[in-house]
Amino acid sequence: MSLIRQRKPYTPTSRFQSYIDYNKILTTSEPCKQLLEALPRKAGRNHSGKICVRHKGGGVKRKYRIMDWKRARKSVPGTVMTVEYDPVRSAFISLVQYVDGDKSYVLATQGVTVGTPILNSENADIKLGNSLPLRKIPAGTSIHSIEMKPGAGAKIARSAGAYGVLVGKIKDYVQVKSPSGETRLIDEDCYATIGMVSNPDHMNVSLGKAGRNRWMGKRPSVRGVAMNPVDHPMGGGEGKTSGGRHPCSPTGVLSKGFKTRRKKRVDKLILTSRKK
Repeated sequence: MSLIRQRKPYTPTSRFQSYIDYNKILTTSEPCKQLLEALPRKAGRNHSGKICVRHKGGGVKRKYRIMDWKRARKSVPGTVMTVEYDPVRSAFISLVQYVDGDKSYVLATQGVTVGTPILNSENADIKLGNSLPLRKIPAGTSIHSIEMKPGAGAKIARSAGAYGVLVGKIKDYVQVKSPSGETRLIDEDCYATIGMVSNPDHMNVSLGKAGRNRWMGKRPSVRGVAMNPVDHPMGGGEGKTSGGRHPCSPTGVLSKGFKTRRKKRVDKLILTSRKK
């Protein structure tokens, strides 16, 4: 069942607006205070105060929820207490309380509701929300929150609706197809969570107006061809002149097909590139 709700066109801005009906999925609006941290806004500036990421600024105040990316409580049974909204990520989060009283936030798995028992262990069952080593997971299983190095914490498939697929096993590695389409080898001792990340309808939400982007801390973006020559390599010219210049950033980095991926990576572990 879709959680997307379309607003009635009372105003021009509400005509195309849609939102997720949180009342049907979230169980509380009060976060666990002991797992909150301050989240000061930097507006895209570096340590010297200079803007190094454009189009950022403003937005509502937020607090960071401390996430347990490593699923550190191994072999300790826990229970999902709440499903909550997290302002700094697209997915929902779950508050898990373990039998010894400890609490932690983890990514909410689609289909896991309040009261569901979860376990982070080598001997955990293949059930939604459980976390276990890749070598213990059968081929063809959908997984998320996948580690790339043992004990380093989840790195792959963490956004709303994301999941990878465990394709097969080769010696000390397993083949995992990530959401980007890339198939790579990952150490079999790395942990992953069974299932798909919650909130798959996130991609279908229509903001409907520019002000809703400003609430999220995003400032307007101006086209390079609309600027002057001193402001952008694509600026200037008479009328709507845009030919003869490659699309690029203000610093001249090409934006159509120019590879910007870091060279320092382990290509030998990548079996199929994410580029189709």
